[in-house]
Amino acid sequence: MKSKERMQIPFTDMPTQPPQVRAKNFREVPYGYSEEMAIQEANRCLNCKKPKCVEGCPVRVPIPEFISLVQEGKFLEAAWKIKERNVLPAVCGRVCPQETQCEAQCIRGKKGRSVGIGNLERFVADYERLSGHIPEPIRVSKNGKKVAIVGSGPSGLTTAGDLILQGYEVTVYEAFHLGGGVLVYGIPEFRLPKSVVQFEIQNLENAGVKFVYDSVIGRIRGIDELFTEDGYDAVYVGVGAGLPVFMNIPGENLQGVYSANEYLTRSNLMKAYLYPEYNTPLLTGKNVVVVGGGNVAMDSARTALRLDADNVYIVYRRSREQMPARLEEVHHAEEEGIQFRLLSNPVEIMGDEKGRIESIRCQRYELGEPDKSGRARPVPIEGDYFVLNSDLIIIAIGNKANPLITMTTPDLEVNKWGNIVTDELGRTSKPFVYAGGDIVTGAATVISAMGAGRRAAMAIHEDLFPTTEVKTEGFTIPKETLEIKHAAIYPKTVYLRLNLINSSEKELDQVKIRISHVHDFFETTMFETTIPRWSPGEEHEFDCPRIDKNEKEYLITINDLHGKIMSKIIVAEEVKR
Repeated sequence: MKSKERMQIPFTDMPTQPPQVRAKNFREVPYGYSEEMAIQEANRCLNCKKPKCVEGCPVRVPIPEFISLVQEGKFLEAAWKIKERNVLPAVCGRVCPQETQCEAQCIRGKKGRSVGIGNLERFVADYERLSGHIPEPIRVSKNGKKVAIVGSGPSGLTTAGDLILQGYEVTVYEAFHLGGGVLVYGIPEFRLPKSVVQFEIQNLENAGVKFVYDSVIGRIRGIDELFTEDGYDAVYVGVGAGLPVFMNIPGENLQGVYSANEYLTRSNLMKAYLYPEYNTPLLTGKNVVVVGGGNVAMDSARTALRLDADNVYIVYRRSREQMPARLEEVHHAEEEGIQFRLLSNPVEIMGDEKGRIESIRCQRYELGEPDKSGRARPVPIEGDYFVLNSDLIIIAIGNKANPLITMTTPDLEVNKWGNIVTDELGRTSKPFVYAGGDIVTGAATVISAMGAGRRAAMAIHEDLFPTTEVKTEGFTIPKETLEIKHAAIYPKTVYLRLNLINSSEKELDQVKIRISHVHDFFETTMFETTIPRWSPGEEHEFDCPRIDKNEKEYLITINDLHGKIMSKIIVAEEVKR
């Protein structure tokens, strides 16, 4: 099929439950693609010679390859192709913001809608799961090292999945009674069925990962004890950011005020939505106010609606265009009847003589000059207030780092927000302790947390199996294997030139070189190649385009035939021409 023909194929919308039906049940909203729909949407892909979509994916899913397999009807093979880089494809296909990541980079999107990459990822992952054709896990020889993962959210699961394939004994410690972290306590059933998450965790267990539940690290034992008493060689901290933030306004301690964290945990993880089958106490209301404009606020509001609320209001101090929630979630909320009170912010919660809330007083806002984020700053309008009657209020304005681990590990450096400080690969100030995900970055996406987990796994492997090293041009390399002869930036032609020479006496086989740009914990590959045979003394020169002409730091990753990974940051010399 020619590109012109592909451009004529309309976007394939995913069928969903009707709004008036789904607003009263917790079943998943989208039905998913049929096989015919998936092939039709895959055929919209232009099979670009230089695809940009992969650059938008923090875990580097081979998007063009898996979509090509869908075009051929090879759905199982497509799922397995994704799993080469992503251990949670069914999850990411549902909750990742593809519209700001891979789909935002899609070349086809310059003239119309991008290819539905997320919809296709979800389809093939579900096809594999429902077909029962699950490949046997790869078994590798144990390397004698033990790693503890603290937290079973997307970051911890990714780290565990990568390390188990390199021969480590991996144990995941989870504070709750189920694995999945925010995937199970934070995201409602109608967006992410818990059976999907548990299937992915079962796959990791089948591969050899051990899960220990009801274990709060920082209480039952500290990080130091994991080393001294349990004999772990490394510890990865991926506990997320689960401490709720409140507004500190009068009346916030009245009965009937929930943090979104507690409200969703009771409903999702503790299954209060299935009452009386599960006898989990959860206050419900007929007039519910949710404060906030992100995905958590949308999840809270839509959950309240399904728990028989008559009116559910979203109160957000900015405009609709500035809401951080995914457009799809905002659209679904509007369809279901959620009422938006935008450019408004609560100033006081009022209650009765028994300490129960009765109403919430809000102030109207207008947009002013842009703030540091570039968004127009919301400015309160003096004297302009309104009141909403309410019997349930949910505060969903964000979360911050829980200090439990950092308070019990004093030599673990944190920043002013309480987030753990790491380098680009997740190394902390404490030797052999690594961290990634929301505990490092603050609240972010599932896929960015997975990317951090993958980079940390690389660092753990490198640090536990170090090689003899020598410093050359600011870049650390194995002395007996490769030597950097030259690394330079050419600003006019905007590329990085790297010269590597095999300084060993051995011929090297299948040496993979990858040069990436790392920014804000997102890794974008700029260049990747494999040298089949590399003779002693032979030199290779690599030129790769630069994404940011002001960037001088690059991540160089080298894999040998045995799968040993070396990753370091190079600071290249700028050449004036």
